[in-house]
Amino acid sequence: MRIAVLGLGEAGAIYARGLADRGADVVGFDPVVIDTPAGVTRAASLGDAVDGALLVVSLVGATAAAAVLDEALLRMTAPATFADFNTGSPAHKRALAARATEAGIPFADVAVMAPVPRAGIATELLASGDGAATTVDILGRLGLPIRGVGPVAGDAAAMKLVRSVFMKGLAGLVFESLSAAEAIGATAEVRAQIAVELGPDGDALVQRLLDGTRQHATRREHEMRDARALLDELGTPAWMTDGTLAWLRSLGTGGA
Repeated sequence: MRIAVLGLGEAGAIYARGLADRGADVVGFDPVVIDTPAGVTRAASLGDAVDGALLVVSLVGATAAAAVLDEALLRMTAPATFADFNTGSPAHKRALAARATEAGIPFADVAVMAPVPRAGIATELLASGDGAATTVDILGRLGLPIRGVGPVAGDAAAMKLVRSVFMKGLAGLVFESLSAAEAIGATAEVRAQIAVELGPDGDALVQRLLDGTRQHATRREHEMRDARALLDELGTPAWMTDGTLAWLRSLGTGGA
């Protein structure tokens, strides 16, 4: 079973290597990243990577997703399926799906529901779109935790963004609480109280929220802008999300 992985950055490399370890014939391509994951064949071009692949996985980031899809579609033929793993808005995923449909290629909107470095290819995946069933079948047979959530591209993206409202919002609350705690000289005590409320691994979770948010503030700000737009589309409140965006903007510019 040949799978093409487009984008060999942090998440792409993890998926490429993990799929190869599970027995897939993995071909990867990235014009920027030099290192090739163990067990992965590196293609000389994007077209060479997708040629003959049963499943094409895109992990290139939302800004490059459309251009990469367009280039891949030039070489993809039935019964290949294109699976977009990039975080994006439901509207963006629907637009990508329309391009794939026009080219006669099934499209799967795949939502990666947690940071990939934490659990690797054991990270929960949701898939929607006309290519979701095939993607679920292929990756499920390789042992990945993936399930379909409907035939409409964008539905998986919406579920991820709604989750992000909570997870990124939780990080914002931790930063805000600990900033106030520092001002009154009670950082250790307040952090301990937060950790207790978050369960047995609460302190480790607090640290992950602090470190991960600082490290990925700019990327997460883009994600939360998509979440904010979704809440507007749904007509539901976005008060907490507005606060989360303020924290991410501040952290992204080194202001907090």
